[in-house]
Amino acid sequence: MGEPEFFVTPGYGDKMRDLLGYSQAVRIGDRVEISGQGGWNDDIEFPDDLEEEIVRAFDNVERTLATAGATWRDVVHVNSYHIPDDPGFIGDRPTRVMTEQFRERMGGRAPVWTQTGVPALGAPGMRVEIRVTAVLGTD
Repeated sequence: MGEPEFFVTPGYGDKMRDLLGYSQAVRIGDRVEISGQGGWNDDIEFPDDLEEEIVRAFDNVERTLATAGATWRDVVHVNSYHIPDDPGFIGDRPTRVMTEQFRERMGGRAPVWTQTGVPALGAPGMRVEIRVTAVLGTD
């Protein structure tokens, strides 16, 4: 199966590793697992707009996958975590933006997806986090 190879996303990943001591991705053979990616910029700042934060989280997943040699088209499993801001949060606007991003980035692939509302995430101001598993060569 091979030795684990760890990856740090250039920019924010270096900061996370130095500050919190973790890597953004690990590759073992043809399998890539990434840590949860938020909608932050390289300074770990979040936009005010929730839809922009979700799109930026997708961008960060893409950046992190690329460091390990994968793409969204290799993704087989998605977990997304959301801070509910109203009772309809999970079923309304964020779900629409998430599904738009899946369709735009995954070329028709429909991975398994678990969407979970949570009371808090790892950084102040963070409202969404996306974690994926990819298997290379499944495109």
